[in-house]
Amino acid sequence: MSSVQYMPLPMMELPEDERREKPNRISDESTSLTSPSQDEKVIIPGADSNKFSFLKLWAFTGPGFLMSIAYLDPGNIQSDLKSGTTAKYKLLWILMWSTVLGLVMQRLSARLGVVTGLHLAEMCYRQYRLLPRVFLWLMMEVAIIGSDMQEVIGTAIALYLLSNTKIELWMGVLITVVDTFTFLLLDKYGLRKLELLFGILITIMAVAFGYEFFVVQPDAVEVLKGMTIPWCTSCDTETLGVAIGIVGAVIMPHNLYLHSGLVKSRQIDRSKREKVKEANFYFFIEACVALLVSFIINVFVVSVFAHGMYKKTNHDVYEVCQANNFTDHSDIFNKTPNSIVDVDIYNSGVFLGCQFGAAAMYIWAVGILAAGQSSTMTGCYAGQFAMEGFLNLQWSRWKRVLFTRLVAIAPTFYVAFFSRIDQLSSLNDRLNDIMSLQLPFATLPVIAFTSNPNIMGVFVNGLANKLVSCLLSTVVIIINVSYVISSFKHINVWWQWVFLSVYMVMYVCMCFYLVAHTACSMASPDSLIGRQSFIKKYILGQSGTEFHLERDYESPLSRVTGSRYSVKDEDSSSRI
Repeated sequence: MSSVQYMPLPMMELPEDERREKPNRISDESTSLTSPSQDEKVIIPGADSNKFSFLKLWAFTGPGFLMSIAYLDPGNIQSDLKSGTTAKYKLLWILMWSTVLGLVMQRLSARLGVVTGLHLAEMCYRQYRLLPRVFLWLMMEVAIIGSDMQEVIGTAIALYLLSNTKIELWMGVLITVVDTFTFLLLDKYGLRKLELLFGILITIMAVAFGYEFFVVQPDAVEVLKGMTIPWCTSCDTETLGVAIGIVGAVIMPHNLYLHSGLVKSRQIDRSKREKVKEANFYFFIEACVALLVSFIINVFVVSVFAHGMYKKTNHDVYEVCQANNFTDHSDIFNKTPNSIVDVDIYNSGVFLGCQFGAAAMYIWAVGILAAGQSSTMTGCYAGQFAMEGFLNLQWSRWKRVLFTRLVAIAPTFYVAFFSRIDQLSSLNDRLNDIMSLQLPFATLPVIAFTSNPNIMGVFVNGLANKLVSCLLSTVVIIINVSYVISSFKHINVWWQWVFLSVYMVMYVCMCFYLVAHTACSMASPDSLIGRQSFIKKYILGQSGTEFHLERDYESPLSRVTGSRYSVKDEDSSSRI
């Protein structure tokens, strides 16, 4: 048994914006966007036992698969297509390690929700001052709206293919408004039924994309080499851009906020350390399985188009279409015959139809439709958690969905109505870059809070977790700053120069603030960095980094409601 010593710290005055919070606000323990009662949470069965239980695993199963849908949305599919057609199998190792690093961050996010009973945005409300808190919220809204645009694009293209062009793109965009509210109606039937629905959608994606994989039959040895050899010979600048897009598409910033909120749907007795430890264990197992499934599906997509469309010109694909008498959509490959195919969700489906028959195209469209529809609802959840947490503001479900979807539809509808379908598809690439830019605003808060013993107690991050997560954030920040700087050489309009310059300054300043706060969270209160007057005044604020939450029940961090404790853990092996 570990020896845990609780040493009370004196209460400190909270900042004015934090004092305005209701003193006994209990965090909603359900994923529902309404406010269900305690009885509607999923109850974990079985008595206390150290043995692995599949029954308990089933009770904990759900949040991880909802989270994994973000790894399978149309933006990820677009990234997979680009990876396969640009670098063949050479970037599969980046896809694999991005998924592994995504698992590391998702694990930390889930642990935060399990241990504290608060999701990431709620913790940001308590730990950050007003200005950085609002900035983080705005960046998450940008990420959520960008993801929503990708879902709208994917759904519209899928409907366009399934209807054999009878449902125009702009009509498909408008249909996505209606189908979103359909999912909200399904939410009323209960959490477990909704989780089952998402499981069915993931199964549809696995079957659809798996069918394409076994029909095309890529070289299995080359696929394995691509996943295991961390190098990319003869890769150019375009390939580097695709690699950055993979990271941005796989590790979704708002997904960390989502996962920390979804785990609160399970009834966990946080006054008992063994129950918290058990929840962390089963949620981690579930997340591993869910992300393994998502990784396999992504590998299916990359491999199919690495085998079939790598370095193919439009003329090559057009000849295949003519030879197989598939002429319904093949004219798109005859506009610039000598150019390498600029692959997207639409023309990739047409290629499958040309190569393997109409059934392959329709099955592809069904998979894209399932990807777009499933990620629609998770985006709604993430947006609700962000708004409730950062602003301490609760909207009704339909208002939240209407706000996010209308903002996403406005530019998408414009492009769909006035532009070509290839321009609509290429918008996905830019959105993946935007996702990558927002990543530090999710990873750094997760690292800071889960590395703070006053928040996590005996479940605080170990050295390995700190090193891996910090390295990931550092690499992402460096890549993103380099990306923004490189964007300047493509700008010819003065106002774009001004906009990018201002954003660059704000981006670097915010990253500096979050890095400094993370360092303070990891350090002891009497450390050198914690004693700096600048840090105390502008980084930590009046309340410091101690966790404070008034609850009506005992937490693993406190035996007295409203008190603060520092926790000394003498048995690090107890951490999961």
